[in-house]
Amino acid sequence: MAQRVSLKSFLATARKALTAPPSQRPNPLTFVVGNESADLDSICSAVLYAYFRTHAPSSQSALHIPLSNLPRADLALRAELNAIFPPSSNSVTPDDLITLSDLPSPSDLPPSATKWYLVDHNVLTGDLTKRGYDKSVVGCVDHHDDEGIIPPDAQPRVFAKCGSCMSLVLSQCEPIWDQLQSHQEIDEELARVAMAPILIDTVKLTSKDKTTDWDVNAAAYAEEKLVATLSVARSNRPRYDREKYFDHLSELKDSILHLSYRDILRKDYKKWTDGSLNLGVSTVVQGFETCLAEVGDKQTFLAALKDWAKEQQLDIAAVMTVSKPGGVFTRELLVWGLGGQDAVKVARRFAEKNGGSLGLEKWNNGELDGEEGGEWRACWRQMDVGSSRKQVAPMLREVMKESARL
Repeated sequence: MAQRVSLKSFLATARKALTAPPSQRPNPLTFVVGNESADLDSICSAVLYAYFRTHAPSSQSALHIPLSNLPRADLALRAELNAIFPPSSNSVTPDDLITLSDLPSPSDLPPSATKWYLVDHNVLTGDLTKRGYDKSVVGCVDHHDDEGIIPPDAQPRVFAKCGSCMSLVLSQCEPIWDQLQSHQEIDEELARVAMAPILIDTVKLTSKDKTTDWDVNAAAYAEEKLVATLSVARSNRPRYDREKYFDHLSELKDSILHLSYRDILRKDYKKWTDGSLNLGVSTVVQGFETCLAEVGDKQTFLAALKDWAKEQQLDIAAVMTVSKPGGVFTRELLVWGLGGQDAVKVARRFAEKNGGSLGLEKWNNGELDGEEGGEWRACWRQMDVGSSRKQVAPMLREVMKESARL
């Protein structure tokens, strides 16, 4: 078993191994990476899983490097990380996280010199796939639908429905954590990392649509670790309080109105390719009305979305908003087919096929709708508030796959 160290020391060791000359680093290097939206669940799940896999019994342990699936510059868009890793603290700060920007060049780190564990997704995408690392995936822990890419003999190969992938990660890590010698400050920091995405993704375990026994059990386990540390004096952190921690995380996460539309669209973004079409879906934590009033008007928004689609080489661009105007949980959805006739057909077919089940109602009398230049765009209020990107993106992708089969 690796000697137990603080999370900050662990990340420093991982970075040192990553940046060492090829002849001086472990071969292969073992990575843990979340999905390319790089939200709290993905970032925190990768950190926690890598830490405990590294501290597993000696027969299993090896240094696991937690990789945040985004460029370093994009960390600044995730203010909510500051609630978990306070920048002024003597422990971990967001700057300590390892990002795509820290990877050696492809020639210095070929796929054969790597092993990859996926958390919060089960298909490697983006630049990591372009480097060929998808061929080196050896394990997966995920709460999304199994796309059948992970090998049957992968270890682990864990798929289960729950609000937060962290809940599954923690279930995998509990036996290791239980074997480690108690260290109050380290345990508190790790438990806070664990609780952050669980609280956000399940709305403090109150969301009936998302919360499962996995989440309830994981939260109980992590909060038990936090309770055990409450008697210890700490100068740099407030005492843990579930309500206050959630409120702090939410406040920082929802603070986006000072950003440009480009930054808002890329803050929580995923991209897929099915057949010949590229789909990108951005999740935005403020409603369209608020964004149009506070960030930029209709023309500014649509121009920014079109520019983003061009930058990402998208045929279909979608934006999903989630907000609570007047305390009412609300979802909105915009879908724009802008990559030619096939993309328009897919966008229209998606609306025809899924409009009823999603409860799609025209948004603001069609203010954001449009049909010009061989494109088609529609925006709705989504009355089925239980369906997030996790449900809507597969619906879009299924229509894309149907189109590819024709």
